[in-house]
Amino acid sequence: MKKKLVVVLLMGVMTCSLALAGCSKDAPTSAEDSVRTEDGNTTSSESAEDEDSQAQTEESAGEDYKASDQAAADEVAALIDAIYVQERTEDTDAQCAQAKEAWDALTDAQKELVEGEEADPDYFGRDTGDASKDDPRNQDDIGENEILVVSFGTSFNDSRVDDIKGIEDAIQAANPDWSVRRAFTAQIIINHVQARDGEFIDNMQQALERAAANGVKNLVVQPTHLMHGAEYDELMEEVEAYRDQFETVKVAEPLLGEVGMDATVINADKEAVAKALTEAAVKDAEYESLDAAREDGTAFVFMGHGTSHTAKVSYSQMQSQMDALGYNYAFIGTVEGEPEETSCEAVIDAVTQAGYKKVILRPLMVVAGDHANNDMAGEEEDSWISMFRASGKFENVDVQIKGLGSIDAIQKLYVEHTAAVIED
Repeated sequence: MKKKLVVVLLMGVMTCSLALAGCSKDAPTSAEDSVRTEDGNTTSSESAEDEDSQAQTEESAGEDYKASDQAAADEVAALIDAIYVQERTEDTDAQCAQAKEAWDALTDAQKELVEGEEADPDYFGRDTGDASKDDPRNQDDIGENEILVVSFGTSFNDSRVDDIKGIEDAIQAANPDWSVRRAFTAQIIINHVQARDGEFIDNMQQALERAAANGVKNLVVQPTHLMHGAEYDELMEEVEAYRDQFETVKVAEPLLGEVGMDATVINADKEAVAKALTEAAVKDAEYESLDAAREDGTAFVFMGHGTSHTAKVSYSQMQSQMDALGYNYAFIGTVEGEPEETSCEAVIDAVTQAGYKKVILRPLMVVAGDHANNDMAGEEEDSWISMFRASGKFENVDVQIKGLGSIDAIQKLYVEHTAAVIED
């Protein structure tokens, strides 16, 4: 009896063991207990949740980093916008230093994010040449005789050296008994150069105060402006405010001389500029002569700034001067399209009607700065080179990024203008 009972118990235990083994092997796994990974294996739901949580954390951290980068870039943009102004204040020097220091602290990725009303990565990041080659000509110890060369200015270092310094050097060489000094009328540009390159250039007020403080008796002002336009008028107002600080004050002619009443009025200055500019353009295009350029079907388009000032007729007069010289392959245009016949669209039509298939664009500006590099030769759709090419009317469109100030004959003309008032 006991033996049977033991056997029964043993059989029961074995049956339960088999049943449990079968349940463990065959029962379906709940989705709550495990999940299948991308490689086909399974992992526990707890492990998957950990991975999801980690991914979310990393994504959140990435967003935080992006926000932090943008915040740093925005701070620099605001500092740049603060010095992108025409008025100098007692805080300007400190603001320029602060903007550059903040820029230098950014990573390369953060610098690419800088964007403000006027600010962009190019403000500090664009390579425009070696500023150390320039001379701000802001020294004291001037003496009794000063020639103050006044320019609008440019933040493009190479152009400032080639064009503005080139003119100043020529005037100094021709007048060894006079001290040549510099002033810019664009405070925006002065701040840009100061903040980026640590070069301090006087504005008109600073230059005139420096002259008075140095005991200058005879002051000659030589504008490098193209014409008697708005910039020239503002210059004259500032000079008048300081006239009683000196024994004599004389202001020389800008590059194109007197304006005249209408588009037909031309003069010796305009003729000299037309010849010098065209000959330089032909030479830089590697033609042997003006006739060779004409025979090759090449038109030269000289792009000025343009203005709503009454002096805008000067651009029309330059076209009249080109025509009078027989330069029927030379066309005058302006960025602003004032006067109307100098707009890019109008010039494209004029060149097309004249039958030219090749075009070379070159600035009709003293310096090859922002307008020459961006408005004329830039990659944007509204740049002149882009619009000429997009017209589909020309086989080839090229550019020469050189300012008038780098041409020897133009420098000589400024020297003659300075000499004319000194000798008067």
